[in-house]
Amino acid sequence: MPSYTGNTEAEGHGGQPLTAVVLVNLGTPDAPTASALRRYLGEFLADPRVVETPRWLWWLILHGVILRIRPARSARAYAKVWTEQGSPLLVGSQALTDAVAARVREAMGDQAPVVELAMSYGSPNLREVLDGLRRRGLRRLLVLPLYPQYSGSTTASVFDAVTQCLRQWRWVPELRFITDYYREPGYISALAESVRDHWRVHGRGERLMLSFHGIPRRYLLNGDPYYCQCQVTARLLRDALQLTEQQMFVSFQSRVGREPWLQPYTDLTLGEWGKAGVGDVDVLCPGFSIDCLETLEEIAQENAETFAHAGGGKLRYIPALNHRPAHVDTLASLIQRQLGGWLPPGDDALDQTARSVRVNQIKADQVWLGTSR
Repeated sequence: MPSYTGNTEAEGHGGQPLTAVVLVNLGTPDAPTASALRRYLGEFLADPRVVETPRWLWWLILHGVILRIRPARSARAYAKVWTEQGSPLLVGSQALTDAVAARVREAMGDQAPVVELAMSYGSPNLREVLDGLRRRGLRRLLVLPLYPQYSGSTTASVFDAVTQCLRQWRWVPELRFITDYYREPGYISALAESVRDHWRVHGRGERLMLSFHGIPRRYLLNGDPYYCQCQVTARLLRDALQLTEQQMFVSFQSRVGREPWLQPYTDLTLGEWGKAGVGDVDVLCPGFSIDCLETLEEIAQENAETFAHAGGGKLRYIPALNHRPAHVDTLASLIQRQLGGWLPPGDDALDQTARSVRVNQIKADQVWLGTSR
């Protein structure tokens, strides 16, 4: 017999109903150590949305090879970007969440929702964040994955985790889910602004590279829209910056394994540019909302060395949008639009009736127990 989690005092039975927005990012290890990376990678790489390989085969590869070798190597990479405050991804994601929450409160006043941060893997754990909101009387939930371009390996993984959690609840809240914002005008404008700000300080490089996180090519062939959405983002940004196709290029990074991923590959492209004698290049990673290992170490350090050693000039990394005001404004505006049509919690007849029923039930229980006065 299934058992469902409920909270009779908070969920409309006399408590204050809650509307909440949860911003979700990928996640990060707790520390730049092999043991922390082993836990994190074990959770991340076990997600069938991330690695679409027969489970039995992948279990053998993951536990027999990857988790024996990769944690120590990844820990060394994380140590290069770790700060006194902790993981750059976690610190940056929390700063963005706090800024978005403040902007939404400014715009919506008393009707503003609670805005929380959660991670798909690691802490703050998505399930724990949702359970905390449930205990506070969650009735309406808006989920915003911090992935501008949709992919089954990222955005859909968040959807799976949210629904797997909610299916255990007795009272499921109304749910809205933002799948992407790759062509949102504010997002494109914020990217263009960040590039122009970089150029004002450092001058313009010979070429601008847009490096997106890669996915296996077979995901595209099986219907994943990620590649197409990356190309749309790139085209809109190129138009906003008034660049030609010879001045701005799209590539894909972070491939692992032997099977083909989306191409052209960032590292190989930079190597070819270096051999061709290309001078300084600017690299922007539009798919990363927050700076993290893949931007700060893989691009700004590892790929910068690849480019220089091949004979190229300087690789100047343009930071992610992080909590830039234009980024905050874009996400806050997106949230406000998505909340449209939802009545302020507590104003509908159901809440009033539920409270009345609860009061009458308490009185009836007191009479039955002989405790009424």
